[in-house]
Amino acid sequence: MIKLANRVQTLTPSTTLAITAKANELKAQGVDIIGLGAGEPDYNTPENILQAAYKSMMEGKTKYTPAGGLPALKEAIIEKLKRDQQLTYAPTEVMVGVGAKHVLYTLFQVLLDKGDEVIIPIPYWVSYPEQVKLAEGVPVYIEATASQNYKISPQQLSEAITDRTKAVMINTPSNPTGMIYSKEELQELAEVCREKDILIISDEIYEKLIYDGAEHVSIATLSEDAKNRTIIVNGVSKSHSMTGWRIGYAAGDSKLIKAMTNLASHSTSNPTTTSQYAAIEAYNGPQEAVEEMRQAFESRLEEIFPKLEAIPGFNVIRPQGAFYLLPDVSEAAEKTGFASVDEFVEALLTEANVAVIPGSGFGAPSTIRLSYATSLEALNEAVERIGKFVSERWQK
Repeated sequence: MIKLANRVQTLTPSTTLAITAKANELKAQGVDIIGLGAGEPDYNTPENILQAAYKSMMEGKTKYTPAGGLPALKEAIIEKLKRDQQLTYAPTEVMVGVGAKHVLYTLFQVLLDKGDEVIIPIPYWVSYPEQVKLAEGVPVYIEATASQNYKISPQQLSEAITDRTKAVMINTPSNPTGMIYSKEELQELAEVCREKDILIISDEIYEKLIYDGAEHVSIATLSEDAKNRTIIVNGVSKSHSMTGWRIGYAAGDSKLIKAMTNLASHSTSNPTTTSQYAAIEAYNGPQEAVEEMRQAFESRLEEIFPKLEAIPGFNVIRPQGAFYLLPDVSEAAEKTGFASVDEFVEALLTEANVAVIPGSGFGAPSTIRLSYATSLEALNEAVERIGKFVSERWQK
């Protein structure tokens, strides 16, 4: 009889994958399902990037590369950080991985010993706590409520830190909330981290998707101390519509980067060679496609937000970035006869034929996450279906 390792038996099943699987099953049966669960842009990878990848293959660049990434890609990342954030890094302070998710996984593996704590704000991206647990660490949660615009306060952070705390996760713009920390808010959090001497893991994967004149600020830019204790995690997945190419990176302390590179050499050998050449073009080539995509998402948000806000029992804060909306639908679920938001979500799928992600997977069980990384036509139809579903079931 096979006995699984304890580390995988503690993992929480992905609610995202469960809903997606059910939606795909219904689609296969011919049901007209509108999916709003997508965590990826609905645009193809820009043509110049595709051509760069093709060219690299035709030139025979299909062999192993250094475990931590091609030197040319590291240089492209260094130039990107200098151009966008005015941050200076050496090649020994940059590691390329198989997507930002793999980079985070590798980081936690080299950073945490058994019982070490990582502070994770709620709502959180689903993989943060699971990756911490896989490294035998302990996720410590801080709830950032809607009244706080889903952003933690310096007081909350300070009170959560113990002698076992190794790091805090900062995700701005956020998945799933779309919220962005201001420079002043980040300065206050950075000061707490300095006083308590903990690391900062800054997930900036949505940095290019910013709306309403908001500004993305990397916490590493605030001071020399903040830079020294921050590990930036980013990649090309969201910014350049390259989710399937699987290229992410970490930038930070050379000791951490070296350990991550050594671990990656035994787990992946190297990130996919062709994808690395594509990523070089993504960072060094024209950026018009990035802005075009950002404008499209902003336009969709502009149109769809007031319609979603008008649905009875939906309480939603307008996001400033990413491509998600996170309405609190607890009132709508209760008034339509459901014991939980999870049940409400399942009924939306089977009765209204709209697939959304229950917020329970993000530590926020009163919410649902909707992605507007799909066509405006589909978005309008989905919101209309949801509104009709709620109004027909609303109990007076």
